[in-house]
Amino acid sequence: MQAMTIDGQAVTAERAFDVVDPALGAVTAQAPDCTPEQLDRAVTAAARAQREWRTDEEARRKAMLAFADAIVAASGELTATLSRETGKPLPVAGAEPGICAAWLQYYAGLQIPRELLQDDDKARIELAQRPLGVVAAITPWNFPLGLAMWKIAPALLAGNTVVLKPSPFTPLASLLLGEVGQSVLPPGVLNVVTGGDQLGADLVAHPVPRKVTFTGSVAGGKSVAVSAAADLKRVTLELGGNDAAILLPDADLATAVPVLLGTAFFNTGQACALPKRIFAPGERYGDVVEAFAAAAAAITVGPPSDPAAQLGPLSTRPQFERVKGLAEDAVRRGARVAAGGHPGPGPGFFFEPTILADIADSAPVVAEEQFGPVLPILRYATVDEAVERANDTTFGLCGSAWGADVDRATAVAERLECGTTFVNTHADLLPTVPFGGSKWSGLGHENGTAGLLAFTEPQVVHVKKAGS
Repeated sequence: MQAMTIDGQAVTAERAFDVVDPALGAVTAQAPDCTPEQLDRAVTAAARAQREWRTDEEARRKAMLAFADAIVAASGELTATLSRETGKPLPVAGAEPGICAAWLQYYAGLQIPRELLQDDDKARIELAQRPLGVVAAITPWNFPLGLAMWKIAPALLAGNTVVLKPSPFTPLASLLLGEVGQSVLPPGVLNVVTGGDQLGADLVAHPVPRKVTFTGSVAGGKSVAVSAAADLKRVTLELGGNDAAILLPDADLATAVPVLLGTAFFNTGQACALPKRIFAPGERYGDVVEAFAAAAAAITVGPPSDPAAQLGPLSTRPQFERVKGLAEDAVRRGARVAAGGHPGPGPGFFFEPTILADIADSAPVVAEEQFGPVLPILRYATVDEAVERANDTTFGLCGSAWGADVDRATAVAERLECGTTFVNTHADLLPTVPFGGSKWSGLGHENGTAGLLAFTEPQVVHVKKAGS
């Protein structure tokens, strides 16, 4: 059993919980179940380390670059561990250590803004950014390493220390990340603890952390917000989406469909910023459905051990049951299954790449975030109608418009009520670009300078000039 990282040390626990390999549908590992006393040790260590960590910006940058190098050196083990616990094909799993290194390198080179507000014979006034203190980072099961580093890298540059709590479905790669960090980061700067939902609630409610950054469900985010509000903790919440992609009448299907389908089913559809509803013009609806169905039928599904596999299993049994239930419900409501529609073979949590046609917006597979390889194609009569229906959701993360006339497609994309709009692409996420949503998709931003400032607090430095 792997160990937690607390105050720079490997720490085991008296109890453990099971970890299931989704490609096998069976328990293949265990992870330590952190006790309340161990959590308190982790938070206390982070607070103690932060007093020194915040004082030397150059040392922070060097340590972050060393952390990036250590992750690259351990990328093979990180990839294999991640693949086993999530079911990701190795090429997909292998991207996450690279994301971790890239985000650390980007933030290690980013300047912390300091704005000069006034400098005259009366005073020099600057707006500085100070660290918040200890950061509680709670991460989901779909991208355990990548999304953890979206939080860790800017938090560390800003001068904070971190207590990371990964999903109990996928704790193993995060534990290994903590081990990698032990050799290059000062003790207490990055602590990794594992356990169930109660551990996350205890971390949020703990009086020491001053910032909570959470990626997960809407229900989980609301719970975090309520708990954090009692102590006026700062929060960043990334809570998912139900992204719409609008194919305009002049869209080139030969180009758009493969890109859209590959993006929608990336990581077996388990990502927040993927297209989850495709709007197609009525006059081209049959061609659009046929093109998506043909592309979906050509996808190879299999376990990570199969080098030909393009799609792995869903990562958890609850998610498999949810996707299966949504697809079955759609059929009961009269949807036409143009491709797939059934669980895949084997004992694992596999589901066929599925295209649904002739389905109403009110069906749960359309109205909710399905988070799996099931994609509804929706018919529209006018572009105005498509935009209105795309915006008729409690989510507002991303959206896209696709067309040969880029100016027109851009005008349509800008009418979408979401944090990021794309034109002729989707989910193209970069460390330099802020990422966040509107409505129930969350609060605050990650990535870019905005993501860095989310881990700081403004401080006015007002220096009176002599003789003024």
